[in-house]
Amino acid sequence: MRAAIMRDARLVVDLMSQPEPAAGEVLVKTLACGICGSDLHALKFGQQMVETSKATGGSFSMDLSHDVVMGHEFCAEIVDHGPGTTKSLKAGTRVCSVPMTIRNGAVSTVGYSNLVPGGYAENMVLHESMLLPVPNGLASDLAALTEPMAVGYHAVQMAKLNNAEIPLVIGCGPVGLAVIAALKRQGVGPIIAADFSETRRKLALIMGADEVVNPAEASPYDSWRSMATLGVDGSRLPELPLVGQQYREGVFFECVGVPGVIDQLMANARRGCRIVVVGVCMEQDHIRPLVGINKELNLQFVLGYTADEFKETLGHIAEGELDVAPLITGKVGLDGIAAAFVDLGSPEVHAKILVDPSL
Repeated sequence: MRAAIMRDARLVVDLMSQPEPAAGEVLVKTLACGICGSDLHALKFGQQMVETSKATGGSFSMDLSHDVVMGHEFCAEIVDHGPGTTKSLKAGTRVCSVPMTIRNGAVSTVGYSNLVPGGYAENMVLHESMLLPVPNGLASDLAALTEPMAVGYHAVQMAKLNNAEIPLVIGCGPVGLAVIAALKRQGVGPIIAADFSETRRKLALIMGADEVVNPAEASPYDSWRSMATLGVDGSRLPELPLVGQQYREGVFFECVGVPGVIDQLMANARRGCRIVVVGVCMEQDHIRPLVGINKELNLQFVLGYTADEFKETLGHIAEGELDVAPLITGKVGLDGIAAAFVDLGSPEVHAKILVDPSL
């Protein structure tokens, strides 16, 4: 089969053996697979990801001296069943899955493994127990966005909102847009979003933001403070003696992954604010702990999603509660993946590019 292989820190389209489903696995044909920012990180910072994962018990256990086929945001079609499967989902069934399989009692992350290929290949093997049939005739391209949308859903769940807060989302790439969509679905707002890119600010409005800010022209923190002085009923909150102006609770979502942003959020947060870090920063960063101590800030780092959140997200998309179609800005075949990686470096051009190995 054909695949786009990460080899020597490059993407190479080549032939490789079709994977054989092990016990409990099924063979599937990749129908659509999203290119994730983590894949761009893996190509550039792969060894750092592996070493950090090994030190912290993470799931990036790949050996970069051997071939790796990335791609973990996918929709696929069942082709065949391996030994020990129940065959409850027949061949031809379109499925999504948490990108993990189990071999020899150990978990392998689909897309970051030397044992199994990811969605940048014509075929994959997935564990039968993790398969979710695509419901309601949902298009494969839209179903493939279950994984990135689940990341945003998980971040909002981890924020433990009481729906009285005013959220600020810094960064409107795919992860930030997924957070905005999850906030909107939950009825939290008004939602303020900030990004330097005009294209991404427009997408933020489409996904549910109530106000967007270009940080080059205005402070998103000033926008948040202005909005936070208004109560849920729209009336201005009072100023109290010795305390001053009252504000609604704040929840800031860091969706950039650039050094200095967390410290900036802490410096501009109100006392008691919650900061949820969703963006993946691959470089060393620094914060000033005393700022967080003096303000009694809550700093929450989040990763991925649970199996239940993944299933719920697929349902939200299938039921029309999450409109993910605006996020898809391009589609390529295997030969176009390397160029797509470059194109995704420009926020004015693309949000989410899908891979269709049949093209």
